[in-house]
Amino acid sequence: MNRKANIAIKADFLHFLSESEMVYIRNGLLWVEDGKVKMIGSVDEVSPFLPKKFTLKDESGKLVFPGFIDGHVHAVQTQAIASYGKQLLDWLETYIFPLEQKFEDEHFARRSIKFFLNQLVKNGTTTAAIFPSRHSIATSILFEEALALNMRILAGKTNMDRNAPIALCDDTKQTYIDNQQLINKYHQKGRINYTITPRFAITSTEAQLQALGDLKKSYPQLAVQTHVSESRNEVDPVKKMFPQAKNYLDVYDTYGYLGKGSLMAHAIFLEDDEWKRLSETQTSIIHCPTSNLFLGSGLFNMQKCRDYNIPLALGSDVGAGNSFSMLRTASEAYKVAALQNIEFTARNAFYLLTLGGAKALNQDDFIGNFEIGKEADFVVVDIGATELMQERITNINNIDELLFVLMMLGDDRNIKSVYLQGEKVNI
Repeated sequence: MNRKANIAIKADFLHFLSESEMVYIRNGLLWVEDGKVKMIGSVDEVSPFLPKKFTLKDESGKLVFPGFIDGHVHAVQTQAIASYGKQLLDWLETYIFPLEQKFEDEHFARRSIKFFLNQLVKNGTTTAAIFPSRHSIATSILFEEALALNMRILAGKTNMDRNAPIALCDDTKQTYIDNQQLINKYHQKGRINYTITPRFAITSTEAQLQALGDLKKSYPQLAVQTHVSESRNEVDPVKKMFPQAKNYLDVYDTYGYLGKGSLMAHAIFLEDDEWKRLSETQTSIIHCPTSNLFLGSGLFNMQKCRDYNIPLALGSDVGAGNSFSMLRTASEAYKVAALQNIEFTARNAFYLLTLGGAKALNQDDFIGNFEIGKEADFVVVDIGATELMQERITNINNIDELLFVLMMLGDDRNIKSVYLQGEKVNI
């Protein structure tokens, strides 16, 4: 794939320089060189600096964002999306574990993973933290397909050795070896970030958690992703299974999993000591509102996350989440916040989908906004993609109202095109 071309995108642009500083450029130009942002500004500001040979992509009237970031999604659950009516543990046993066993078959795995990645991109997601299956072959397929797309992902083989079907349980002694082989082959190849991935405390013995902790010590640059306190029915069993731990989060802390860039999904039923520890270690939380509502798990307290200054991203959590769209995910986050009298504006949402998400995933040196030198991942959005939205935007007064309409009514139909490092992806 040729990523050396000079291109300029003409459109309206919106990005964040910080949580409190949003930049909105009407009738602007984004100049991309060698897959990275070279310059952005108004047409008058950028035009004099463009080289003699470049390709103009005219997206006038469209709104361009940095690519959306999905902080928590499962590559192996697409075929179980919208499976009726079970709470977390029953839902896993009834629908998810049987499906994940199919990923031992290489043909099934490749077809499913290609479809999964295509759905992410079609919805404007250009970076994702992904849970694959526990199979090394299927994990390798995920990496190979992401490399073919030139997509930035964070992922690692999902690890389990108890409380799951035997076919999904690792040999504990083999856990370290399998992960090490995948790390050596794929970490930082292209835009892959290998991430140590114990599924959650219930499905790992202390021996496996220790093996993964030893792996983290051997590769301290790697982050960890897992689930914490997603369901009340999960919290009490964890306390019984790990009686030496002070709380659920302490299970992970014991093995050295916490730290900048490590991702704790859900975090609904945290105790005060857990909030404090996440803040002290700057471990990130991934808020998954769509799946939390779908499974009836509970309402995440975003205000506490703010109070403790904990990095935060949003996650679709497909397949308990019922949409790949991060716009839909943001709209559900708004409703979860509203039920608790917590303010969640459209600016809050689009910050989390871009720069805020990049910071939570510890990827903001590379992505998240249109600063010079950042990778040119972006999404072209048609605000008037539906008749309803066309009608609604005739009655708006400012950019904040426009963003709120997009957040509440938007979905994959609004995604006109997606670019990865300046190259348009076929969607």
